[in-house]
Amino acid sequence: MEFGLVLQTDPPASGVVELMKRAERNGFGYGWTFDSAVLWQEPFVIYSQILAQTERLVVGPMVTNPGTRTWEVTASTFATLADMFGNRVICGIGRGDSAMRVAGRKPNTLARIEEAMHVIRELAEGREADLGGAHVRIPWVKEGASLPVWMAAYGPKALAMTGEKADGFILQLADVYLTEWMVKTVKDAAERAGRNPDEVRICVAAPAYVTEDDSPRALAHAREQCRWFGGMVGNHVADLVSKYGHDSSAVPQELTDYITARQGYDYAHHGRTGNPDTAFVPDEIVDRFCVIGTPEQHIEKLTALKALGVDQFALYNMQDTKESVIDVYGSTVIPAVSG
Repeated sequence: MEFGLVLQTDPPASGVVELMKRAERNGFGYGWTFDSAVLWQEPFVIYSQILAQTERLVVGPMVTNPGTRTWEVTASTFATLADMFGNRVICGIGRGDSAMRVAGRKPNTLARIEEAMHVIRELAEGREADLGGAHVRIPWVKEGASLPVWMAAYGPKALAMTGEKADGFILQLADVYLTEWMVKTVKDAAERAGRNPDEVRICVAAPAYVTEDDSPRALAHAREQCRWFGGMVGNHVADLVSKYGHDSSAVPQELTDYITARQGYDYAHHGRTGNPDTAFVPDEIVDRFCVIGTPEQHIEKLTALKALGVDQFALYNMQDTKESVIDVYGSTVIPAVSG
């Protein structure tokens, strides 16, 4: 199993760069960031600094979307970074929850994501693509340029499209039962499409909080540091419930039941500890969706996810122990799970 670090690009950008450098020193192979232009600083500018100050880290958004940038600009940006630093970039893509809604737009459709994935990959790797009637190619892209495109998904149609079209699957929760169900859905879709399902990389992304012990006090604090994540996932789940209903067989109730008490969501607190719009998230969901507890408990859960075919665990690091969780993973968790 590989490991990634996920950060928000809060100012100062130098702090983001330093955490990514620390992650690489501790054995992390990927550096991911949010991509929401109004809420945070521009990630692609910061990627150039991360790449310049690391040696192996692969960087990219978790996730960008096809609505806030034109596709040729996205492709050219990735291709420029790859030309400068080698094939150390990756494109995570999704519907665009915060990025689109904060700007007063609706998230993108799956059809738009499918088309964008194809165009961005083709252009970034030096091939011709159709931009709505204009057939273009970026002439300066060098032979051998590579841009893996991984798709974030929850619902049945999005999961199927991920298996059919994407290079990887980003699942933003660490629940063992739901991971097993969703990984199977993606890999079955890949097989039906004539692809080798093992070639679709699987990334589970979730907050991780390490405690010194498993006392009620320690676990209560860890849960409060991570409760925001249930609210963030709840935005996507609410969209699924709106489309399929609470009792639909298309979406597991283990995913949808917990949002019945959800009142709304203010993106001013998006991804933040202490988010007041996440009080509806019960402790059970925090425990299921996140990875909390002692290092041994982290190793146990990640080992279970690895057995389900998860290739990467990407650690959301928005809490009060940013440096220490990276260090504990480097000294204890990564050596135990990565082999």
